[in-house]
Formats: sequence, C-alpha cells, structure tokens
Amino acid sequence: MTSPTDRVAQALWIDTTKDLEKFLDRACAASEYFMDTEFHREKTYFPQLALVQIGINDEIALIDPSCLTSGNLARLFEGHGLCVAHAAQQDLDVLSQSIGSIPSRLFDTQLAAGFLGFSTPSLVSLLSTFLKVSVPKGDRLTDWLRRPLTPGQLSYAAGDVAYLPELRQLIVTDLEKRSRLAWALEACEELRVRPTGPIAPDNAWMRVKDVRTLKGKSRWVARSVARWRETRAAELDIPVRHVLSDMVILGIAAKVPRTESDLGQTRGIDRRQASGATGANILAAVATGVQDSEQGDLHFPTPDGDDLDRSLRPAVTLVSAWITELARQQDLDAVLLGTRQDIVDLLRHAPNPRLATGWRADIVGRDVQDLLEGRVGLTFRSVEAGGGLELQPINGSHRAR
Repeated sequence: MTSPTDRVAQALWIDTTKDLEKFLDRACAASEYFMDTEFHREKTYFPQLALVQIGINDEIALIDPSCLTSGNLARLFEGHGLCVAHAAQQDLDVLSQSIGSIPSRLFDTQLAAGFLGFSTPSLVSLLSTFLKVSVPKGDRLTDWLRRPLTPGQLSYAAGDVAYLPELRQLIVTDLEKRSRLAWALEACEELRVRPTGPIAPDNAWMRVKDVRTLKGKSRWVARSVARWRETRAAELDIPVRHVLSDMVILGIAAKVPRTESDLGQTRGIDRRQASGATGANILAAVATGVQDSEQGDLHFPTPDGDDLDRSLRPAVTLVSAWITELARQQDLDAVLLGTRQDIVDLLRHAPNPRLATGWRADIVGRDVQDLLEGRVGLTFRSVEAGGGLELQPINGSHRAR
C-alpha cells in the first residue's frame, strides 16, 4: 500500500459521470472505503454539497457534486464495503439531503475513539496521537464551491481521507485489546440510523435564543411564529435568520401584535417585514399561537425542562455523577456512556431507554436501577483509598464495585 502522502499527491479530480462510474467500479469491489465531504450552509437553508472525497486501496477521488446522483453513489453505499469516516454525522446529513443516499455500513473514527477515552477528538489530534503525524488544520473559511480549487485546497481535501486506513486499523486493534470493538460498532450503527435533516417546524421554537424567558401565551406565539419562519426559510432555501431574527421572534411573542401597526412597532422588525404578505403571515402565525395557548402551558421536552417531575431531579444529578465516575474508571467518553437525556428517559420509563439496553446496560444501566430502587448508595472513597465515587450495598443487597 502506498503512503498517505503519495495518495494525496496522486488524488484524482472527477467531474464527469463517465469518470465517476469507472471509479465506482473499483470502489464497489473494495472491502472498505474512506469518505469525507465539504459543504456550505451559511447562505442557504439546506447544506450545499461542494465536494465528496472517497479513498479506496491506494487511490483517492475528489468528486465534484455536478456528477453525483443518488443512483451512482447508491451502488457504492448499498454494497458490501464498510464506509470509514471521521465525525460523520454532518456528512450523513448533507448526503441524505443532497442526494438522498447514505452508506449502509459505517465506522466513525471519532466515535470509536470515544471508547478509548478520547472526548470528541478532532482528526488532527487522533493522527498526532496514533500516527505521530502533523497535518494542516486548513482554513475553515475556504470556499469549497469555488472552481477551480487551488492545489492547496485539493491537497487538504485529499488529506482528510488519506490517513483513515491506518488510523482505523490502530483504533480497531486497541478496541479489540480492550474487548470494546462490539460496543464501538453498535454506537456507529446508532449514529448511522439517527434521523437527519432539518429540524421539525413544530420544534423550531426551542432553538430560539432566550425563548425560555417567555411564559404563558408568549411561548405559544413564539412556537407558532418560529414554525412559520422555519417553513418559509425552507421554501426560499435561505437561513432562518434572513427571514426573522431570534430577537424579532422574542419581541413579537412578548408584544403579541394583532394589527400591522402593532407589528410595525415591535422591536427589531422593519417595514418590509411588517407589511404585505409577510406581515399578514406573521400576524396569522401570532393568531394561531394565541389560539393554541388555550391548551394550557407549553413545556420544554428537554432534560432541563420544567416538565420533569421535581421529585426526579435529584436522581438525575445522582445518576449523572455515577456515569461520570464510571466513564473515568472505564476510560470512556462520558457522553458516549450516557447523556442527561438518556438519564431522563430511563427515569421516565420511556420506551427502550438507551441506558437499559445493549452495552450501556452492561456498564451502567443495572447500577442505575439499583440506585433508584434503594439497593445501593453512592459514597466517596477516601483520598487514601484513591478517591472517587463508589457504590455501597444497602443491607448487603448489591455487590460493591
């Protein structure tokens, strides 16, 4: 196998369907392929796919999206090959929205490294740790939609996949030594099947900055106006802030305007937004929010929301402390082991909570149940004993760690 630097230097530029099909013939025969994407979303609602990098064996292809369709990449994605990527969540999102197809098998080096104690590591940091190589971080402001791309841009793009074969092998070897490969593969599949795409319009209000300061009817109005903003931004394919800013939504929700004159006096709104069809649509959304408010209070369906039973909130803190301790003991990324939302789902007896299934249940889920049911207590070891938290059985009903 050639070196990563040779692969970068020999990277192929592909911008025709004919050349892509030839490359895919070779890629589909490979047992694994290495992928990354470049995209922009600063000026649009939907991400604009700008480049797809795919490595196989000793070659790297830099593919212009102009020759991509769901059909030609689908035969690679649906084949037997394993897709290896780093921090693949956004790649899956942009591929799903741009061409309607994603890989059927996935190994994410960032996610897998979390089972070796790394906390959301960058590709640069993993390459430095595992391969002892230093690669340029690149310019986050690079215009990947520009054509032609410069030699430096092409080299940087190819470098994002050039080292993945060696990196994956080292990570897998370490995971196997710790008997954690199955855990990592399960987590990668969770990531692969996670829903992608824009936020549901009904939930858009929860992303409005400082929306938690609103109460009563104003929350409902914010929800309705944010839903309209999200839908309108998708229709025009522009960022939501170009439709209405968060500040304007808060102002509308607080003021609850009923007329164009009222709307025009809302802080932050301009004449164009307050008049014509836009103003009418905003006022209609306000009216809908007012009507919806008759249902009662609107709560946040989040772990920190006010819909969590107060009696359970101390339990969230307790379990969170134990998960953090277990992650330290096991040399795991604590976020992988269990998020606050995972804890709340377990406490609420949600269907199939993650802490009660699979590898998480083996590590922490059963301890959590013992804690909640009073079979064990959480104590702090003395400094002489090494410090940290530990479980102690109550009335001898549980083994101590």
